[in-house]
Parts: sequence; structure tokens; C-alpha cells
Amino acid sequence: IRLTPLLLFVFALSASSSLPEIGLPVQGLSATTMRDTFDEIHSGHPHEAIDIAAAKGTPVYAVVPGVIRKLFLSKAGGNTIYEFDDMGVYCYYYAHLDRYAEGLREGTRVGLGELIGFVGSTGNADPRSPHLHFAMFELGSEKLWWKGKALNPYPALLAAVKRAK
Repeated sequence: IRLTPLLLFVFALSASSSLPEIGLPVQGLSATTMRDTFDEIHSGHPHEAIDIAAAKGTPVYAVVPGVIRKLFLSKAGGNTIYEFDDMGVYCYYYAHLDRYAEGLREGTRVGLGELIGFVGSTGNADPRSPHLHFAMFELGSEKLWWKGKALNPYPALLAAVKRAK
């Protein structure tokens, strides 16, 4: 095989676009119950997340080992959690939570699968449709919890569902 500039570009692109391996934020997910909503427009803005329907109070788990960087109450997201992975490369965003797990604080180290909150419909979510708004993004060099390159979590969630079987 001769490595042309085009082939090198394709290899570099595929390597840089690979998603990290994550766990399931909510137990019982299946490929048939998830829908890729990443590219949808919500309230005039790109959604850039996956909405996972679940009953209010369903436990939400950390998808990677890491640190809770920010607990934030926002108008749109309601009760939210920003979790950085151990390497500080990716941030995982959990929104519309009913509440946080007892004792959860900013700076708390969490393990993969550790309870961090409970599904709700806070913020601008429809109270009749509780769900977890789950997003992930690649952090820039500044490591700002509110800023990064949005990544579609759907393929990573599908892979996590397959591993959980």
C-alpha cells in the first residue's frame, strides 16, 4: 500500500473523529429505545445532544471515571452536571435532572457507573416528558466547562449498549 497524502488525510481524520468509550448513563438502554437527535434543531438552535426518555427519578450514572467540574442550574438545562474525564480531554453534560445524588459536589471524583443524579424535567423540558439530555464535547486547551467541540454521543451510546449485553 502506498500512503498518498489523501490516504494519510483519511487516516488522520478517522483517528481524530473516534469517540471515547463510555458507559451507559441510564440502565436499560437499547438501540430500539434511543434516537439520534444530535442534528435536530431545538428552539432555533442545534440540539447537539441525545435525549434519553426515562421515568422521573431514574438513576443517572457517570459514563466515565472523572471529576464533577460544575453543578449548574440553567434556564434551559435546569439541574445540570458537567463531568470531565480523568485526562481533561472530554466533558460529559447531563441535563434536566430532577436532583443530584446525595453528597455530589463540584470537585468530586466519580467512578464509571457511579450514581450522580436522577432523571427529571427541569429547565425548559416538558414536565410530561422527563428525560436525560446527554451531550459530550471535546475540551479546548482552556479546559472550560461551558466551551468545547460538540461530539455526537449516539455512536458511543450504541457501542455501550452492545458492550452491556
